Amino acid sequence: MTVCLTFVCAITGDSTRTFGGGSPYPALRAAAAATPAFSPYSLAVRGPSALCAQTADSLGLETTPEPALSDFDYGEWDSRTVADVVAENPHRFSLWLTDPDAAPHGGESVRQICRRIGEWMNSVPSDTGRVLAVTESSVIRAALVNALSVPARAFWHFDVPPLSALSLTRREGQWHIRLGHVSPGRSGGWIMRSNSERSSGPRAPQSVPTAHSRTYAVTHVP
Repeated sequence: MTVCLTFVCAITGDSTRTFGGGSPYPALRAAAAATPAFSPYSLAVRGPSALCAQTADSLGLETTPEPALSDFDYGEWDSRTVADVVAENPHRFSLWLTDPDAAPHGGESVRQICRRIGEWMNSVPSDTGRVLAVTESSVIRAALVNALSVPARAFWHFDVPPLSALSLTRREGQWHIRLGHVSPGRSGGWIMRSNSERSSGPRAPQSVPTAHSRTYAVTHVP
């Protein structure tokens, strides 16, 4: 049987770029009453963070928190700004971005989050049907690593903006990928659009800066 997982990237924190949090994305503060127009789904889940909950609420989605879909465990970096971490020890930060097995913050490495998300993806029963998941960008990057069967080192090469959407369909043990985005419709509701309606070129990752010269963008809200 076929399983379809649709990931929607949660709103980001504020411009201070805090690990594991931040203030809500301003563009969604007035969207609490919006009615989504997603394809019918049998299960709606989200990461356990406040940002995932706020995003789901803003899109009018009733979701169940799923601990396996949590953001990185940032260890001692949690709630600190990227600027502070880089200023304190740029080598440790660079190591985290370049070595998928490194966890200089004492939390989770890139390889570990990829393994965790891959295990969740494979654990979804084949008779579940369509699953909608509101998660942080790190979870979607990890999902792409697993779906494409690429090395964990490719993790930072995926650009996942807020409200971008990724659909993964599992058929006979293989994952197939479809990109799209969520945008407000004329009636004020939120509409899931296919990638054929909009595309985006390579952009630098928004969640953390990297030294990599090439990224691959998931389509996003205008």
